[in-house]
Amino acid sequence: MVRQPSEGTAENPAADGGFRWPVRQFSLDNGLRVVVCEDRTSPIAGVNLWYNVGSRHEPAGKHGFAHLFEHLMFQGSAQVGKTEHFSVLQEVGGSAINATTSADRTNYYQTVPSAALPTALWLEADRMGSLALTQENLDNQREVVKNERRQRYDNVPYGRWAEILLALAYPEGHPYHHSTIGSMAELDSAEQSDFTAFYESYYSPDNAVLTVVGDADEAQVRGLAEEYFGALPARPRPAAPSVAALPAGIEGPVHEVVVEPVPLPRFFFGFRATRFGRPGAAADEVLAAVLGRGRGARLFSELVTKRELAQAEGSYLASWQLAWHESMLSGMVTPRPGVDPAELLAAYFEVCEQAASLAPTEAELDRARSMLEADWARELSSVGSRADQLSRHAVLFGDADRVRDRLPELLSVTAEDVRAAAERIFTPNNRVTLEYRVSTASEGN
Repeated sequence: MVRQPSEGTAENPAADGGFRWPVRQFSLDNGLRVVVCEDRTSPIAGVNLWYNVGSRHEPAGKHGFAHLFEHLMFQGSAQVGKTEHFSVLQEVGGSAINATTSADRTNYYQTVPSAALPTALWLEADRMGSLALTQENLDNQREVVKNERRQRYDNVPYGRWAEILLALAYPEGHPYHHSTIGSMAELDSAEQSDFTAFYESYYSPDNAVLTVVGDADEAQVRGLAEEYFGALPARPRPAAPSVAALPAGIEGPVHEVVVEPVPLPRFFFGFRATRFGRPGAAADEVLAAVLGRGRGARLFSELVTKRELAQAEGSYLASWQLAWHESMLSGMVTPRPGVDPAELLAAYFEVCEQAASLAPTEAELDRARSMLEADWARELSSVGSRADQLSRHAVLFGDADRVRDRLPELLSVTAEDVRAAAERIFTPNNRVTLEYRVSTASEGN
């Protein structure tokens, strides 16, 4: 399946969605979906493998499994020794070798000289079909994840803000109530058989998308995919977890106070927004840029420059594409010394809520569009990040070519769309506020 890009013009440079490369897609008999985007400008190839499994697929009592597997997949397989995935790729000139986990997917990626493309695909196929799930590897990587939690969540100021915000915004039992880092107690209590069952349920070709971008064509990738992945069997897995329909708002306002030895008081915010790819989602992103992105944004101008209530380095509002089924706008603001936090909090909400009656000017829209268009250009500037976007659209929409719709959707947002998004989002019943207060010496004892 291929859709050739249309030609842009001087008047409409985004006629092809800013994505000027042809995209070809096919599936193997075992269900593996393959996306190929040929680009001969450099002798490199980005390889990206997305598995349709994330923290929302974890059963009760098994939180943290998806993220742990991000680590386990580098611990060896039938023909590859422990951590050799890195060394083999580095020896042939590979770079950007890593993996990430979200609520909905886990992806593994690398960029290699195009001559080493067979090596990269062979490595991915070997760990898809024969991961070394030994007790030693499990015990070792559980400790690595615990260390990661300490370094990124527990032992840094404000480290748990996103985790707490999720728990406040989504009810107990909802698949987005818990973060991807998971529960250390649940990881410790799990048996080796639990991990084997999780791997066999989700790490199979019929639950994955393989994307190759760069110096390779469809025939070459098809041949390599058949050679290395073709014999791997599809496997049954649990029914996809249902995502319960939630009320339009968070049923707030919710305000949680955390007292910790942080350097400064700080507020974090969450507002439920439109799911990525749905009508209205692009307007939400433009709204976030108009209000909260950079020194020209309304929040910075009003709270930092004019009223001198907030510190420059602690004031923003961003579109948080939390997951396929949910999105949030998230915000943060830090009061200046001597400012009453309650005054700043009221001012923050005032600026946000005023957007429901005060639509953005054409200058504000142009600024937001320029920033978002630049973001998209950066996303497409390397074979690795381009492969990531193609995998994302293939998993989310079932069609990688939907990547061409991304920029036009953002650029077509009108001032009225932004105003309507603000009216929908910034209501008291749709907000979660997490307030960090500085603990005193007596509170710390």
